[in-house]
Parts: sequence; structure tokens; C-alpha cells
Amino acid sequence: MKVNYLFPSKYKKIGWLILIPSIIIGLGTLILEYEPDFFNFNVPAIFIEKLFGKKQFIGIVKNNILNEIFGILVIMSSLLVAFSKEKSEDEYISKIRLESLVWAVYVNYGILLFSFLFIFNFSFLWVMIFNMFTVLIFFIIRFNWQIFKLK
Repeated sequence: MKVNYLFPSKYKKIGWLILIPSIIIGLGTLILEYEPDFFNFNVPAIFIEKLFGKKQFIGIVKNNILNEIFGILVIMSSLLVAFSKEKSEDEYISKIRLESLVWAVYVNYGILLFSFLFIFNFSFLWVMIFNMFTVLIFFIIRFNWQIFKLK
């Protein structure tokens, strides 16, 4: 079966090599609130709202980009892991891939609905931040579990 929307299978290994350390180090920097000064840069921003200050549409802000770096690494490597072909990609693997994606979306939005009902204020912001990554993570876990069971 010819699938045009998947990366070649060799990219899965590259994705795993980047994903695992990025998640571990990224979570570590969040938990420990580690932001070294050499990652402070003036960066362009589209929406700027300063605390007790004015709002701007476009401008430059001083920001520590360490979290953005790990966020980009996690997203890009998750995409490589999730959407790289298996060595033997067939119709059944495609079916598992589709079912896993649907399952991941259902679980992700179930958690989001729960969060809307029971998590508030700044804690909800953290839920939304992690929610950016969980669809891909849930998909990777479910898809690889199903492939493991198949073998």
C-alpha cells in the first residue's frame, strides 16, 4: 500500500533519539524552574500583554527561549515517531494507525473536558500547555502498544 503522508521509516529512530531526552530534560527544566541567562534573547512577538501595562499587537520582548526549544524538539520528534512508516507498512498497520489516532483524540479531549469542569485559574493554564503535546504522546503510546501486541 502506497502511503504518501508518512515519513520514511528511518526517521522513527531519529525521532526517538530526540524525543526521550527532550521530554526528560524539558520536564526537568519546568519542574526545577531552570532558566539559564544565556537563553535570554530579544524575540519577536505577535501579541504582547504586560502585567499592569499596555497591550501591543507586534513587537519585541525579552524572553528565555529554553522552554520554546524543548517544546519544538518534543513536537518535531513526536511527529517523526508518530508518522514514520513501519518497516512493513500494510493495510492492517494503517488501520491500527487510524484507530490509535482516533483513540488519542478521544482521550485527549476527555481529559480536556474533565479539566474544564474541575481545574481552574493558573492550574488550567498548565493543563492547556501540556494538552498541546498529549494527542501525539497518547497516539504514540497506543499505536506502539498495538504494534507490540500484534508481534
